[in-house]
Amino acid sequence: MTVMEFPLVVGVDGSEPSLRAVDWAADEAARRGVPLRVVYATLWERYEGAAHGHGTGRARLRGEDVTDAAVRRAEARQPDLKVTAEVVPEEPEYVLVHEARQACAVVVGTRGHGGFAGALLGSVSVTVAAHAHCPVIVVRGGAQARTGAGIVVGVGDGAETAATVRYAVEAARVRKAPVEAVRAWRRPAREAGPPLLAGGPPDLSYGEQAARTLDEALRDVPADVELLRRIVEGHARRALVDASQDAALVVVGARRRGGRFGLQLGRVAHAVLHHAACPVVVVPQRVA
Repeated sequence: MTVMEFPLVVGVDGSEPSLRAVDWAADEAARRGVPLRVVYATLWERYEGAAHGHGTGRARLRGEDVTDAAVRRAEARQPDLKVTAEVVPEEPEYVLVHEARQACAVVVGTRGHGGFAGALLGSVSVTVAAHAHCPVIVVRGGAQARTGAGIVVGVGDGAETAATVRYAVEAARVRKAPVEAVRAWRRPAREAGPPLLAGGPPDLSYGEQAARTLDEALRDVPADVELLRRIVEGHARRALVDASQDAALVVVGARRRGGRFGLQLGRVAHAVLHHAACPVVVVPQRVA
């Protein structure tokens, strides 16, 4: 199976956030012309399913009820969409990270039944976004697309930014929407006077260097994509959260360092996932 044939995977648990994720995922799969795979993962299936004879007990029925309802919802929203589903007796985080190996992207809601009251983002969403090998979309805000809204992409440092920009361009093309590329810069607090770049030419300010970095990251964007550039002085996370208020999607990168354990999101991605006003895409970026 080639990458182009991989399905869009959406994790469900019957909660309202996961149903909004199904709506968003169905629309996105239809836009991209890929099948939709609905996955419900729960450890109750392992324990109760085995005790009731090959998974015919209460937990198994509940899992199938959840996926059946999600499939019906997706098919009603996008009648021509190919939709499959599976109930998996395992931890949701493990299952969805595993599913990501053969998915074009994974879609999750902000918080499911197991989330803590008042939490901004559930542990499943954070873990999957931090470890998946493909882009992960966390559906914040409403699932309905905002008419005329563009795709906001955060531009960081290094060649890894290319993957983030490519995703944003692809998302914009299928929506016929503009891309707004945001590059933030900050002058070190210890420096006084004009914001000159240390070690650089006397006339090269931090803002000018940010503009150069942005131009370099966007140099391969096709001419047919409407492109807006924004240079912002301040925190990148604040600039992206502010930009999300009028966006259809915010795209950020997360560096994956080989051999490292624990969350690998970074401050910017973490903040945007928790506070954006629209769905957020986390694009993995492999570094040494």
